[in-house]
Order: sequence, then structure tokens, then C-alpha cells
Amino acid sequence: MSSEHIQGTVADGFESVREEFAAVAAAEGGDYAAQLVAHVGGERVVDLWTGPAMTADSLTGVFSSTKGAAHLVVALLVQDGVLDVDQRVAHYWPEFGAAGKDAITLRDLLAHRAGLVGADEGFTAEELADDRVIAERLAPQRPYWRPGTAFGYHALVIGALTGEVVRRVTGRSIQEHFEERVRKPFGLDFYLGLPEELEPRFLTTLPMQPTPEQQAQLEANATGPDSITGIAFNRNNAKSPELWDLPNIPVVRRLGPASVGGVASARGLAGMYAAAISGPEPLLRAETAAAFAQIHSVGDDLTTRNRNAFGLGFAIVSDIYPTLGQGAFGHSGAAGSQAFADPRSGLTYGYNRRRFAFPGGAAPENARLVRAIHAAATA
Repeated sequence: MSSEHIQGTVADGFESVREEFAAVAAAEGGDYAAQLVAHVGGERVVDLWTGPAMTADSLTGVFSSTKGAAHLVVALLVQDGVLDVDQRVAHYWPEFGAAGKDAITLRDLLAHRAGLVGADEGFTAEELADDRVIAERLAPQRPYWRPGTAFGYHALVIGALTGEVVRRVTGRSIQEHFEERVRKPFGLDFYLGLPEELEPRFLTTLPMQPTPEQQAQLEANATGPDSITGIAFNRNNAKSPELWDLPNIPVVRRLGPASVGGVASARGLAGMYAAAISGPEPLLRAETAAAFAQIHSVGDDLTTRNRNAFGLGFAIVSDIYPTLGQGAFGHSGAAGSQAFADPRSGLTYGYNRRRFAFPGGAAPENARLVRAIHAAATA
């Protein structure tokens, strides 16, 4: 696919990004549909899209990139002095202290060290959509490892857990805080709970289409439904939806669960991080951003069974993209989305795609797109 099939604009000096995006589109094939946006110092310098049905205003499910929105709210409440990351979760939420969880701090929880990655019987699709239901189910659940001794990605539940802390302290949900403090003031196309009138802009997520070699790799690496990985990704419940199908379920879009239920455009993804670090009055003070981007958990992840690096609620994206500066923070999503802020360069980035990318998580093409944008931004 040549660059004329790429729609949108780039600022002077970012022409190479358009060419790289075109090269990605050509490699991915004819049904590839994606958006790519970047800001430098709060100014949008890349705004590109391509593929069938995709426009600049299209909205897609961004899966775990939602966690960046949820934990921006937590960072703001810590910055305000409303929450203390070193306070015990059970101090805020007494029921959480059951089954050996009384000493777990909010810091432990945000760093994926609590061992509470799922429930013994798993969740139905309707339960996964409702953070209050997840929190109620997990309060009496025993952790799957001794809290603090290891870490493992709490993929489908972390937003419900931290969200219940937020609700207990403030009386309001993460979704309500995000709407009022972040999305609405900055006019962001990033929703934790998609309004009905915006449904026509939503594009359903399409399932992965692995090659025979990729399918063999998936089967070779498969884990059982009752393994820690299976529990964390809810494969231990017979009524669990396929992961790729989550944002296609209307109740998930309507309720916007804070772990995986966000709906956004790439403009919304990059714009949220620009609001966090850029402009005369960024949402996060520099010291708050640095504290939440400090590495807390790094190495072998018990649930994903690969290397991961987490700060507080956010992923340490410089561990994936080494060209980025220390202190870069953000989050990817299962279908391939990626979004982050790199405070040292002033770069913020948003990428999403419609078809679920192999093997899940940040799509591999993000590596080349991030390199191209960072090179242009720091030239």
C-alpha cells in the first residue's frame, strides 16, 4: 500500500512517519484499518488513518489501554491527597481484608502484586461489564500467590479493584471522575461508558486471523483454564466471551469497565496523555507523573508468562520501546492499541487498530511506528 492510501496530516518534519505507516499498512494487507496520532509539547503533529470503514472519528474498543484512563484518575486523587498509595486497601474497603489480604496496600494493588487476578469460578460477560459486581466477588476471594512476593497482570479486574477504592473514598466511580476531570474538559474521544448517540461511530473489533505458523505457536503456548493465566483471562468460566469480542458486547460499551471497556479513537488516546503532561497546566505535576512511572514490578509475570514492567497502574513503556525516555508511562490494549506519554521528549502517542493483532497486546508494528515518531520528535 502506497502512502496515497494513508489519510490525514503530519507536521513538517514528520513526513517519514506517514511513509512508515504506509509500509505497515502494506505489510498488514487489504483489511488493515488503524489510526495513528502523536502530540509533541501538546501540539498534534501526526494525525493519520487508513483502511476499510476507518475515519479520523471512528471509535474502537481499546481494551487495556483503558487502564491508563482509570489510573490517571487514581494519580489525580493521590496528587490531591485524597488517596495514599501506602495505605492498606482494607482501610478504605474493609471487606477487601478477607482471606489474607488485610496487609495489601494500594501501592501493591496498583503494581499488580496483590495476587487477586480473578475468581475461582470466573465471570460471565455481564459480570465482566460491571466493576461493582467484580469488586463484590473479589472481596472474599483468596489471592493466588502470597501478596508482595511476585507480580502478575490483573488483566480483567484491576480497574474494578482500584475503582472500588475510589468509590469507597469519594462516593463516585472512576468512570464519573474520568468524565468530569479528563474527558469532558479536554473534549476527548475516549469514553468509559459510550453514550448511545455515539454508537454509529463505533467499529466492531474483528477477530485475529493467525497464519498456520502463528496458530501452531498459540497452541504450543496454550495454558489450561484453571492455571493462573486461565483464571486471569477468565477462561475458567464456560460463559466467558472471547477476549477479542469484549468491546462488541453492548453492555460492556455502555458501562465501560475500567480494566478493558474503554472506547476511543487514536486522537482520544494521544490527547489524554497530552492533557496529562503538556500545556501550561498539565493534569499531572511532574513529581506525580514520575512517581507513577517509577518501576515497581519488572521481570517474569506470573499471569502472562513473559516479561513485563509496571509502575503504579501504568505500564513502563520504555521497557518495550527503549528509544523512549526514562519515566515514559502508558498502557497497551489486547487488540493492538498503544498509548503513552514520554515526559522527557514531550511526546504523547495513540494507536489503535480494528483487527485483533497477533499475538495479543501491543501490536508488533507499534515498535517501528514509535521509533519513527520519536526520531522525528527529537530531530
